[in-house]
Parts: sequence; structure tokens; C-alpha cells
Amino acid sequence: MDYKEIQELIANFNDSPSRELEITTGDFHIRLSKNKITQPSVQAPTPAPTNEQVQKAENNQSFSVEAKQEEKVGETIDSPMVGSVYLQSEPAKPPFVEAGDSVHKGDVVCIIEAMKMMTEIKSEVDGVISKVLVKNEELVEFGQPLFEIEGA
Repeated sequence: MDYKEIQELIANFNDSPSRELEITTGDFHIRLSKNKITQPSVQAPTPAPTNEQVQKAENNQSFSVEAKQEEKVGETIDSPMVGSVYLQSEPAKPPFVEAGDSVHKGDVVCIIEAMKMMTEIKSEVDGVISKVLVKNEELVEFGQPLFEIEGA
């Protein structure tokens, strides 16, 4: 293959829905991929805790459990899938809901895009949005809390 043919091949590949392409002809080999490659992160080893640190952690553990139980007031609306969350229907439009807004069961609170499919996320309860836990266009995971909601 000459340079021009390779350029055409790359342009056609970029316009196609294919994610990967690999061609071997004689001594020529080319591999094209649209998949992102992430570098593995290396985590530094953590030092072993001393007896004093262990005792402090045990003393603080009961306090932190009580504090977390007090923090969780109401329910959360969780993501049913992995995808990009959109808090508004269009960039120029206002958000579906904001902190302090009242919602009813079945009201759309956001949209999640997964594999080019838009899925409306609806409230399963009546209540008031106490906190928006995600940013617009943020990538969310399955089960990740999106909103905190307090019962009406």
C-alpha cells in the first residue's frame, strides 16, 4: 500500500462505525483502533499502621458510623446504568431539577446516554431534591447516586 491508500483507509475507517481494523498483506501490517487505551496506575505501598494509629482508628470508628447514619437523610436516585448524565434536555435549556425542587413519582430528573441511546431517569418517589450529586455530562457508574431526595 502506498501513502495515499493508507490515508484513504484511515479516513474511511474514521467515518465507519467499526471500532477496530487490522490488515496484513505480505510484509505490510496496519492496525487501527478507536478504543481508548488507558495506562495502568501504579499505587505506592502504604506503610503499616502503628499501634497508636490502630487505637485511634478504633476509637474514631464508632463515632464515624454514627455520623454517617445522621448524614443520610431521605433517599437517593441512583443511576441504573453506566453512561454520561445530562441534567438538561438541551444545552440552552434549564436543568430538569435543581436542589430545592419538588418532584413527583414519574418526573424526569435527568437523561443518561449509553451507547448513543438516551434514557430518561425518573423519580421513583415524591419528595424534594435536597442535593444534586453529579455534574452535567459527567460519566456515571451503575448504582451511583445522582440526587438526594427527601420525602414530602
